[in-house]
Amino acid sequence: MMLSLLAIAALCVPVLPQNSQGPQRATDLEILQQCATEAPTELFEVTRVIDGDTIWIQRNGKREKLRLLSVDTEEKFMKGGDISEFKPCTRYGDECTGWAQGFFAPRSINEGPVKVGLRFPGGKEARDIYGRLLCQVVTSDGVDFNLLLVRRGMSPYFNKYGNSKISHEAFVAAQKAAKKEYLGIWNRRTNEMGKQRPYDRLLTWWDARAAAIDNFRAKAKAEPKAYMEGDDPDALEAALKSGSTKITVMGSVSKIFDEDDGSKTVLLRGGDKARAIRIRVEAKDLAAMQAMDLEGTMKEFRQNYLLFSGTLAQGKRSYELQGSHPSEWKLAGPEPKTN
Repeated sequence: MMLSLLAIAALCVPVLPQNSQGPQRATDLEILQQCATEAPTELFEVTRVIDGDTIWIQRNGKREKLRLLSVDTEEKFMKGGDISEFKPCTRYGDECTGWAQGFFAPRSINEGPVKVGLRFPGGKEARDIYGRLLCQVVTSDGVDFNLLLVRRGMSPYFNKYGNSKISHEAFVAAQKAAKKEYLGIWNRRTNEMGKQRPYDRLLTWWDARAAAIDNFRAKAKAEPKAYMEGDDPDALEAALKSGSTKITVMGSVSKIFDEDDGSKTVLLRGGDKARAIRIRVEAKDLAAMQAMDLEGTMKEFRQNYLLFSGTLAQGKRSYELQGSHPSEWKLAGPEPKTN
């Protein structure tokens, strides 16, 4: 491991004082070794670091904004204030931002820009609804930066959108170790007297969502033409082109629209507006839809994923799932256990 990385990794991580009764904390070198992976063969220049988990790189002649998978560091203080009640701006968000900016800064005036490699789930590139490239970042000497954030307690294991397809077990172990050593967000002194995120509730909620995704992906693996994720526009498009249109979709509700004829349209969350799924519910079927409490599934700390079956078709504005009756809709996984 590079000593420069070892030095920078030790910054900005509040921990409880060591004593005979306290937890034994791993050394910085041990933590880096625990986050080691295969060194990348292709490297890209880091051009900007926004905060603890948002960076820009130069790739294939253009700047790319990355969404680091499986991590979610706290928010730095911003002009607009807190993003939400459960995602406030914190002092530790500022600390993580400064740490990440230092981590990806050249170590000397003679060293060029820092370069990193990228890891994609299943080797397949994908983007989120904002166009950000979804990936894990690996340093030139083989340190998984995403895993390092979790191991140092700078981020929880963020499985809100599914367990990691790259290194789920490693993330689970990293979070367990960070909590045991009271690192970062798991230290009661972090953000003391300031705003704090309710991690106990959040992790329970995320785990319920991840369980729904895992269950569905197991079905999709066995019958890929019959089960598809509503936010995978490429798979939906391929299904339409192949003529395989009778499917069960797992998705979360983005919006519900009132139509002029008294019906409603349910829009599922998707990565591409032109290929998002819409489900038309006739006025006579609205009572059955109300029984599903779709509005409730759009809230925090609820199971947000549902299963919808029907015939996939190309609509005027986007894709449509036709013949899908609300009485047949069901939750895709368990409700989070409430405290």
